[in-house]
Amino acid sequence: MAYLSNAVRKDIAPQLARMGKTVRLIFFTQDHPSGACREQRQLLEELTALSAKLSLEVRELIADTAEAKRYRIDKVPATVVLGERDHGIRFFGVTGGYEFGSLLESIVMVSTEQSGLDPELAAFVRRIVAPVHLEILVTLTCPYCPQMVRLAHQLAFLNDRVQADMIDAAEFPALTQRYRVRGVPLTVVNEHPAFEGALPPADAIKAILKQGDPQTFEAMEAALGAAREQRKATAAQSEREYDILVVGAGPAAMAAALYAVRKGRRVAILGVHPGGQITDTATVENYLGMMEIGGSELAEMFRRHLESHPVAERIPARVTRVQKIADAFAVQADDGTVYHARSVIYAAGKQYRRLNVPGEARFIGRGIAFCATCDAPLFQDRKVAVVGGGNSALTAVRDLQRFAREIHLIHVLDRFQADQVLIDEVRNASNVTLHMQTEVKEFLGDDALSGVRLASVDGKDRYDLQVDGVFLEIGLTPNTEPVDGLVTVNAVREIPVDRNQATSVPGLFAAGDVTDERDKQIIIAAGDGARAALSADLFLAQLPART
Repeated sequence: MAYLSNAVRKDIAPQLARMGKTVRLIFFTQDHPSGACREQRQLLEELTALSAKLSLEVRELIADTAEAKRYRIDKVPATVVLGERDHGIRFFGVTGGYEFGSLLESIVMVSTEQSGLDPELAAFVRRIVAPVHLEILVTLTCPYCPQMVRLAHQLAFLNDRVQADMIDAAEFPALTQRYRVRGVPLTVVNEHPAFEGALPPADAIKAILKQGDPQTFEAMEAALGAAREQRKATAAQSEREYDILVVGAGPAAMAAALYAVRKGRRVAILGVHPGGQITDTATVENYLGMMEIGGSELAEMFRRHLESHPVAERIPARVTRVQKIADAFAVQADDGTVYHARSVIYAAGKQYRRLNVPGEARFIGRGIAFCATCDAPLFQDRKVAVVGGGNSALTAVRDLQRFAREIHLIHVLDRFQADQVLIDEVRNASNVTLHMQTEVKEFLGDDALSGVRLASVDGKDRYDLQVDGVFLEIGLTPNTEPVDGLVTVNAVREIPVDRNQATSVPGLFAAGDVTDERDKQIIIAAGDGARAALSADLFLAQLPART
């Protein structure tokens, strides 16, 4: 049976057609190959048969010890990507799922001798002087992991002192335990975990250099600091009154700030995370003018565009309260600092809903996760719990079934709010235990999560459940707490707005996912932000001039 379908072969033909120089793939297996070794060998054989500029050589880890040592191969299956020289690009495990794209990207990069990395960042990478070994632990079901794998391989391509390994965390449980992997992608620098998640390229490179080559990191910090000084963005000031203050840092917020400052208004923007939810999106394919772009890259482009204008900003900053005092607004950050403005555009977006029980904040990222699609393979033959009763919770259970030994579905109601086909599938699963009308009261553990404390909603039952991980699948909630008491929200805590993005409070506008806009899309949020800025500008134009 073919590994690569006809549809896949057709899809990758344009990428293979871009190849320039010949690329050698050296595959290391073992004398008695495992299922993963057989699967990876078949994938590589089918792939190399599609292009005359691809060749495959097969080696055995023990029989070819000298060559394995030369290429720094200590486990199998392993795939080495070679051009006219060895760039230090390695894949450990099966390059299936989302990582098949990573393999293709590395082949094309080596063949065309074009890294694709921003020239300014590439210049810093070439300056690395200390040996840097990067291990990117991934799962094949994670759509965000290829972003970090690609960046690591770009670094290795640009600098011979860097070796970059993609490692399928599910295939190498010893490494997963050693690095205490609780979420992917995990970037490990010189055998020390550096950070989790897919960061924008500049941030990721700085984090890598800080641990792997502090000297180059300092030079990069200084240079980027100088570049920041050339930008027109400044720090937000609490003693100044702004015309428009934007709360948020996602597409709606940045579009609002951009349009407002281009109208000549004094603008400040306060937000937690540049890009908001789009940084959790591996690839954006429906933003006008961009055939395909990573979510983090798009967020970085938004921010650079905004900061090329004289906007005042404080990012990161979490807004805790918005008040209207007389004919102006006071916006308070979590450190107590208060900022003042004549109008506010509230675009704080949404966040994953939490249970707000003891231990939750402590174990997020250390046993509590939100993406079963990404992290399910990390729980091979382990016990996990899923909290929720909607489609997302039952889909998470389905994703986990192939990996986890036991799955405990915890739901506060006596029935599910999900599609019947999912309900039937979960009820018929042999490794799923249902805990209906049950609440999570506490998350248990020392350094990492070890269990959950449960109670029946009627209070009659109370017991502890030992699990290795918990997936919270209880939806997203709008970040509207800071405007409680200021503006009325709907039943799902969204802010109602009219066609001009105006709320029921004069001078207060809202945009993006925090509003009752039906369709939650990047391009719609950005458009709403622009409209909110234009409406705020018109609102200010109709006010008496300040004396």
